[in-house]
Amino acid sequence: MRTLLNIVWLLTGGIWLALGYFLAGILACLAIVTLPAGVASFRLARYALWPFGKTVVDRHDAGVGSAVVNVIWLVLAGWWLALGHILSAVAQAVTIVGLPLAVANLKLIPISLAPFGKRIVDSNSLAAWDHPVHSMRS
Repeated sequence: MRTLLNIVWLLTGGIWLALGYFLAGILACLAIVTLPAGVASFRLARYALWPFGKTVVDRHDAGVGSAVVNVIWLVLAGWWLALGHILSAVAQAVTIVGLPLAVANLKLIPISLAPFGKRIVDSNSLAAWDHPVHSMRS
């Protein structure tokens, strides 16, 4: 079921969302100061391309640095990417088939706004100590 949802996701907006993250990553890599944001954006592009079967969990070692970089990320790219998820969710919610995809888009908004201090893992490999922030299990 995950593979089917991922294929439909890819065809109905996932590729465009991933390209948005990829573009944000390229722009962030232009300056050395924002290089960590570029790396995070490439990681999120992969997640936006094939999200079902993945889960976002909080990193236990995240601190004040993650919060500071999240604010910079939010100003530079996060709100644009979140807007892309909102627009995709509205377009996908028009059909019954698109409703689960619209919900998935809405679940991606928090990590698009604040990706630092979180990590993306396979849903099957969750350890007992990992607490999912949100999950795309199906």
